[in-house]
Order: sequence, then structure tokens, then C-alpha cells
Amino acid sequence: MDDIRNVTAEVKPEEAVSKNFIEMIIEKDLAEGNCQKVITRFPPEPNGYLHIGHAKSILLNSGLAAKYDGQFNLRFDDTNPTKEKTEFVQSIAADVRWLGAEFEDRLFFASNYFDEMYACAVKLIEKGKAYVCDLSADEIREYRGTLTEPGKNSPYRDRSVTENLRLFEGMKNGEFEDGSKVLRAKIDMASPNINMRDPVIYRVARMTHHNTGDKWCIYPMYDFAHPIEDAIEGITHSICTLEFEDHRPLYDWVVIECGYKNKPEEAPKQIEFAKMYLTNVVTGKRYIKKLVENGTVDGWDDPRLVTIAALRRRGFTKESLKLFMELCGVSKSNSSVDYAMLEYCIREDLKLKRPRVMAAVNPVKLVIDNYPEGQTEDVTVSNNPENPELGTRTVPFGRELYIDRDDFMVEPPKKYFRMFPGNEVRLMGAYFVTCTGYETDENGEVCLVHATYDPATKGGECADRKVKGTIHWVNAATAVPVTTRLYENLIDEEKGVYNEDGTMNINPNSITVLTSYVEPSIKSAKAYESFQFLRNGYFCVDYKDTTEEHLVFNRICSLKSGYKPGN
Repeated sequence: MDDIRNVTAEVKPEEAVSKNFIEMIIEKDLAEGNCQKVITRFPPEPNGYLHIGHAKSILLNSGLAAKYDGQFNLRFDDTNPTKEKTEFVQSIAADVRWLGAEFEDRLFFASNYFDEMYACAVKLIEKGKAYVCDLSADEIREYRGTLTEPGKNSPYRDRSVTENLRLFEGMKNGEFEDGSKVLRAKIDMASPNINMRDPVIYRVARMTHHNTGDKWCIYPMYDFAHPIEDAIEGITHSICTLEFEDHRPLYDWVVIECGYKNKPEEAPKQIEFAKMYLTNVVTGKRYIKKLVENGTVDGWDDPRLVTIAALRRRGFTKESLKLFMELCGVSKSNSSVDYAMLEYCIREDLKLKRPRVMAAVNPVKLVIDNYPEGQTEDVTVSNNPENPELGTRTVPFGRELYIDRDDFMVEPPKKYFRMFPGNEVRLMGAYFVTCTGYETDENGEVCLVHATYDPATKGGECADRKVKGTIHWVNAATAVPVTTRLYENLIDEEKGVYNEDGTMNINPNSITVLTSYVEPSIKSAKAYESFQFLRNGYFCVDYKDTTEEHLVFNRICSLKSGYKPGN
């Protein structure tokens, strides 16, 4: 926090309004010559798909590099082979590219630096700054002490440099069992910061690595590997989330003791910002993995999740995610953001871009009894009334139509202006029709609605009378049958995300699948293409389940919003 106060004091008030605290630190470093070119990175562990919280880090790091004419790297922190897969590497790279974070050919792996990391560990041993320890994991925790009590030295802390070098080489050569020995940094067991109490920096682990195979049977710990990776790549500002704030002294210790810099003020410099928490969603990788493995969701890209792949599949755009991150901002204080803000952002992005088409999502047939049988005519409608540049299209109209079931009621409440017996409504762009009756099936459900039309109202207008209700429709003869999927939160909002036992409160109504009908103008829609289905919301063509013969649409969001900027 001292860094922030010092920087803020040197910035003019009008400048502080438009810059977040990380930008102020970067500009101070540039002005004072602490760095010549800003180099940032996004360093995911390839142990799952990225989620919306990662999108914030990607856009922040790549955005800072772009703003200061610098460089952005993608680097995989693959130091834990037990959970890492090539599938995750590929999905992460695809997500980063889709978001527009340009890393060009700068795709790196921590595992590419294992030889240099090993050399750094040897250097620390030779300097008397690291030692091989035979304590078990439980014993190391016991010796570490507490937040109020100092730790105590390992009985192996004073091994000679020669013995430590021999033992560490033996660890590398596979002479010891997994977990039998570790290499620890020799710092200060009485430090008030527990992370500085001789942390483990290498462990014996016989694991096949996705990148290096079986070359290594020892692997570096994240807190040791990460600062070395940053130093090798010339990262100037290592931006991470707040849980690493207490690890910053260890980060600086590693890069200084390994000879990559002389003092903490020099690059690479770790800077922490607050994570973004989205209400009533699942973001933890281990929880998403459970949902995938037990079949609750359709893979890591199930549209009910908030992985980047899932958001893209559902129909969210990279522009909407960028707007969302801008509204969330960058701060040092943790806070939660309502999912409604994310929906607001996709509506804002799509409302002027995408055509508005007619679809009977939950259909019921409407028969206009006095319309000539076998006759079809074209009516002209706007593609987007808010954006005339998108033009118009013609839609076929006939005697038998599909309308949305919500647009008809037998006994309507007050101020219901759509179709009910005796009421006249406008069929969008076509004619005024008056409901004359309805039919029900064996279960008492309305299965057919009857009406008559007024030929003098062609185009949906009439000078001598007005109607309050306008409904959309699809011509039954040319309608395209599709599957639509309507989503609610995967999590039961009233109960919260997790039970006391750690299980999740799954909403049994998180997905509703319907057979719907759409107008023929979109029968050739492609994967990821999106539309506004009038009065039903924004829908996107599902890339996974759509075939050449049958379209599947995911509803991105409804048209109503509970969020307004400034709420």
C-alpha cells in the first residue's frame, strides 16, 4: 500500500481520475527509468479451462502492454504435472487469442526453463541459501510455527554446502523416494511472514510431464519458479491477484538471490490487484471439474458455466467482456459483481449490431379462418428499428402461423393487450386480427387459436382505429423447426453456491429445452451467429450441437435487465 500512496501523491488530481493504480505505478517506473519497455504476461496453470476471472487478468495485462507500446506474453506455469493436460494448454491459448490479447509468437512454458531453475537452485546451495531437508510434510508444517509464534530450525538446516549439493543431485537422479526429501530456501524461521520461513522450493515427484515427459523426477514449487520465469522473459510488471501479496517478499528474494536484480524496486516487480467475484456462479476449477465429471454439465464449455469457452458458446462477445471488465475496474479491494451487469454488457454490444427476427420459442398454432387457403404473401419488416443501416427483409405470411404461447390467454389479467377471445391485435408488419376462439387437447392445454383478419389493415396499420397489442409470428408453411435452450443460473440463488459440506446447490431448472420455429431468413445461420428473437431475448447458434440439418440456439440473455450503469 505504501507504493500506492507514494505514487498517488505525485500524480495530478485530473490524471488520477483516468488511471488505475497499476497504470500510475507503471508510469512512475517509466519516468524514473526503472524499466525501458513494459512487458507483461498472463501465466495460467494448464489444469483446467479459463473462466471469466481469468479474462480480467488477460485483458488487464494485454491492455497495459498495448497502452504503453510494450509486449505481452502467454506463459504456462506448468510445474505440477499431476493436473496438467495438453487439452487445457490448447483451450487456454484459443481463449486468449479469441479475447484479442495478442502474444504473437511469445508462447512460453515454465517447463522450458527447468534447466535454468535447477541451476538457480544449485547457485542458492553454493551461496548457503538453500539446503536439503528430510522432514516430512507434516513435520515441516509443525516446525513452521504460527502467525503468533516463530518457527524452529530444521535439524537438517546446517548441512554443509558439499552435502547439500550431493543430496540435491541425488534427488535429480532419482536416488530418493517421492516425498522423502525437499530442497528449502534458507531465509528466516522467525520471520513474521510465514512464507519466508524456509519455504520448500523443490520436491521429489516421479510424474510424467505433458511437455518434458520423464526427463525430471524433481519439480520446482510455484513460488520459486514463477519469479525466475518472469526474470528470464524480462517481465517488468508481474501483475497478480491479492492472495499473492504476502508472497511478494519471497518473489523479490528469489530474483535477487538468483542474481536477476539487485533490489526490489527493479524489474521484475510484482503488483497485486483484487480478484473479480461474480455472484451465484461456479468459477473454482475443482468444482467445475466435478460438474463435468459427474455429468451435471455438458463439458467445460457448457453454456451455464462462466468459463471463457462456455461464455463464447452461449453467445457472449469479446467486446461485451471488455466492456464488463471496464465497468468492474481495477482496485485493491475485493468485491462481488452481479451477473446482471454481465448481461447488460452483452445487450449493449448486440442491440445495434444484430438483426431482430421473429421466432415462436414456445409455439402454439394460430389459424386465420378467413384468410384464403393456399395463399402466401410477403411482408416487409425492419431488420433492426434502432439501426436503419441494417435494412429490411421480406417474410412470408399465410393462413396458418405459429405464435408464442405467452401471447395468448383464455382469461387474461388487466392490462394484458395481447391475444384473447374477442380482442384485436396487430400481427407485426402484416394485419390486424381478432381472436375468435381456441381449441384444447386431452390435457386441457390450448393447442390451436382461431382468428379473423381485416384485409384493410395490410402492413399492420389502420387510420381509423388503434390496437394496443402487437405480436410476432412465423408462417407455419415455411417455418424452420429448431431447438432452443433457455437458461437460468446453474446455482440455486436463494441457497447460495455451496452447502456446508462443500457440495453445490444445483438449480434443477437451469436449462429448458424447447422445439421452436423461426422464420426462414435465418435457416442458414452459422455457428456463433446471434440474433434477437423479438421479445424473447438474444440467441446464438450453438457450435457443438448444431448440424447442417438442424439448428440449435442458446439463449444468451433475456431482453429485460435488472442492472443499470451506476447501480
